[in-house]
Order: sequence, then structure tokens, then C-alpha cells
Amino acid sequence: MGSSPVSVSVVLPVLNEEKILRASVEILRQFLIDHFLYDSMIVIADNGSTDQTLNIAQQLMSEYENITTLYLSQRGRGRALKQAWIGNEADVLVYMDIDLSTSLESLTSLVDAIVQDGFDLAVGSRLLPNSKVVGRSVKREVLSRGYVFFIKCLFGSGITDAQCGFKAISNEAAHKLMPLIEDNAWFFDTELLLLAERFGFTRKDIPIVWTDDPDTRVRIVQTVTEDLKGLVRLRFGNQPQL
Repeated sequence: MGSSPVSVSVVLPVLNEEKILRASVEILRQFLIDHFLYDSMIVIADNGSTDQTLNIAQQLMSEYENITTLYLSQRGRGRALKQAWIGNEADVLVYMDIDLSTSLESLTSLVDAIVQDGFDLAVGSRLLPNSKVVGRSVKREVLSRGYVFFIKCLFGSGITDAQCGFKAISNEAAHKLMPLIEDNAWFFDTELLLLAERFGFTRKDIPIVWTDDPDTRVRIVQTVTEDLKGLVRLRFGNQPQL
């Protein structure tokens, strides 16, 4: 997987994904072999699966080099990412959704933004003019754009897409920001981006091709409620310090 001295860790947070885990990991692995210039490791971060996800992850780890897995008994995408990133020695830390909704063709641009352009974070954004979104419902599109608008109003933020599961961060920035992030679930992404802005870390938004997953595990009403609570906490609560 690549020949560059720069190392990249690609984390896949998963919860009860026995149906698609093997296929998605093998697609990602082959892409990294064929098209990715950086040395890379795939980390399957299982946060509380109760089906065969962990067994499949361990099988993949035994079959292929450069695949590892970790298991957390508690659920939460944010919790899984913190565990997978803290202590990780790779130069660039990436995460993406296991359904591969974002085209892998954008992965190199995501990492290049950090390695070559010197940004601290790179974020896949579905809401950029050059992005292409396939199969997304009007309801989810309106909610997503409304959420970003609300963030801009509250924080004067330049964020264009807070919740896309396709992000990269430099090791240095990750290890400074991870201890400050309180949320362990879906608000993790927004909190990461807002804290990065607050403390002057640089970010590049990357246009992507994104295909909606009809089997998404996101519970929209619950997620929106938790997101709003998180925004209020960040805006009006005690402010963390680096």
C-alpha cells in the first residue's frame, strides 16, 4: 500500500455491519494498493457490535497485512475515533464511513491537503459547488444545509459540511484536539471542526462525489436533538483551553 515515507491510518468506525464489512474493506484495501501513494494501515474500530462484525474484522486482520482492529464495548462513533486516533503513530489520520458513500477517488486529495498543502484538517464536503450528491432525499438535504446555516449564525464559522464521514487530520492536530472533545457520538465531527477553528487550526474543504446510503444508521430526530444540545454547550458553556 504505497511507497511514501508518509504514513496514513484509515479508520473505519463500525457498528453491526456484518453485511457489508468484508466487501467494503476489500474494496478499500484494493484501492489503496492500486491508487494510493502513501503507506497506509486500515483500522476497523468496532464500537459495541453484537452481530458478527468483530469476528469478520478479526478474520480480515488475519488474512491481510496492514489491517488491524480494535473493539470497544461502548457504542459511539466519536468514542471509536478517539480510541483509534489517540496513540496512533501515523502521520495522517483519516476516517470514512464503512458504506463508502464518499467516492474513494477523493481520498488522495484529502490526504494531499495535509501532506502537500500543509493544512491541519481536510474535510469532505457535500455542499461545495463542485461536489456531486446522488440519491439524497430533500428532507436530509434541507436538514444538512439548515444545520450548517445555524452553525454559521451561532459561531460565524466557515464550515461547509459538519457531518460528512470523510475527514483527515494531521497527527499533531489530532493529539491536541482529541482531549478537548467531549462528545462520543455523532456530534463529535461538529465539535472537532468548531474547536479546530477556535484554536486556529487550518482546514481545507474537499469537493466529493457522495452517494446516499438507504441503510444509514443515523436516527435523524435523535441526532438533530443531540447536535443542538452540543452547539449550545460549545457556544454558551465552559470553554476548553489548549
